[in-house]
Amino acid sequence: MNGARLPAGADGGEPLLRTCNVTKTFRADGVSVTAVRGVDISLGQGEFAAIMGPSGSGKSTLLHLLGGLERPTSGEIWLDGQRVDGLSQARWAMMRRRHIGFMFQFFNLVSNMTVADNVELAALMGGATRRQARERRVELLGDLGLSARADAAPARLSGGEQQRVALARALANRPSLLLADEPTGSLDSSGSQAVLRLLTRVHADGQAILLVTHDARVATAAERVISLFDGMVADDAALLPPLRPAAARPAAARLGSALPTVLRLRG
Repeated sequence: MNGARLPAGADGGEPLLRTCNVTKTFRADGVSVTAVRGVDISLGQGEFAAIMGPSGSGKSTLLHLLGGLERPTSGEIWLDGQRVDGLSQARWAMMRRRHIGFMFQFFNLVSNMTVADNVELAALMGGATRRQARERRVELLGDLGLSARADAAPARLSGGEQQRVALARALANRPSLLLADEPTGSLDSSGSQAVLRLLTRVHADGQAILLVTHDARVATAAERVISLFDGMVADDAALLPPLRPAAARPAAARLGSALPTVLRLRG
């Protein structure tokens, strides 16, 4: 990291996350494919935003760039006031352990460890004591209806159960930023509501969340929806205030709303 700091905004504060003209180009068989094209987005401290777009629009690639799993071809990524796009792989790994929770679309659970150990390991790597890691695991698995599966191996779980374990692991280190790639993609309606209830609760406690989803009903749990098309931001819309996360309005009640009726352009 070069030590530079992002200038403060007009209100004297800084966004938790900001990108400046970020691009990502892949080369395969001598052909260049640009997946992300000049993306400028920001996410405030404690904000909850969803990224939507058709298949191939660059959603997952952008999330991987923001989590340091891919390096941008050009542009800047700032996290908590520090420029991070030039970090080494080792520095990015430390950043993820301490400050970022990443929920992968295809789980990436450690196959030779139990559910409990998968979650506790993430908490330990984030700096928790063994007691704190155990308490955090019990809390998260209970919230997601997985307490009875704590001693099971990932291979003995359904796809939906594995996805919920992946979310528990992503939250185990109490990250400043949660990045979630299709967090309800393998879940039935009951499992989806459990995940959304947990996301709504941790957001109400100040958790910043950026999730990728293809499901408009899931997107209504967020405060904003960022639409990607052909690797570019096509729209950045805010949900109407009554639909923002609040303890008095459970996530399940919001799922019946149609997305086009609840969005409006910022500004």
